[in-house]
Amino acid sequence: MPVKAKRLEKIKELIEKFPIGTQAELTAALRDYGIEVTQATVSRDIKELGLVKTRTEKGRSHYAVPKAHGEMLSPERLLRTIKDCVISVQSGDDLVVVRTLPGTAQAVGYAIDSLNWPEVLGTIGGDDTLFIAPVGRRLLGQLMKRLQI
Repeated sequence: MPVKAKRLEKIKELIEKFPIGTQAELTAALRDYGIEVTQATVSRDIKELGLVKTRTEKGRSHYAVPKAHGEMLSPERLLRTIKDCVISVQSGDDLVVVRTLPGTAQAVGYAIDSLNWPEVLGTIGGDDTLFIAPVGRRLLGQLMKRLQI
């Protein structure tokens, strides 16, 4: 089995076994099992595996493998991700800044991109901040209404 495939299998195994909530935790866990990897590689692996963030009963977020691809991509689930994770939304001249719960900005960006809203050119997500490039000022109001969930 190629190195990458082994690493992806180990990631799935680790997140099913332990409540790993950050890329740093996942990188450290992989290293504990002798898999030397950078945070950037882990980030790409998380995206490739389609991992999602879920919450424990105590409210701590952690990575999980989605149960079903269709469930993960349902519009209801995507809108719920936005509603549950967005703290505030502000617009500037040509940019919308969305503040989210820690560790959820990329999930919110993924949800917005997957919903294919016509007023969104694209998103860039960090840990708790998401930038949205709107198509134009004419559609900015419509975008802001959508984000006030």
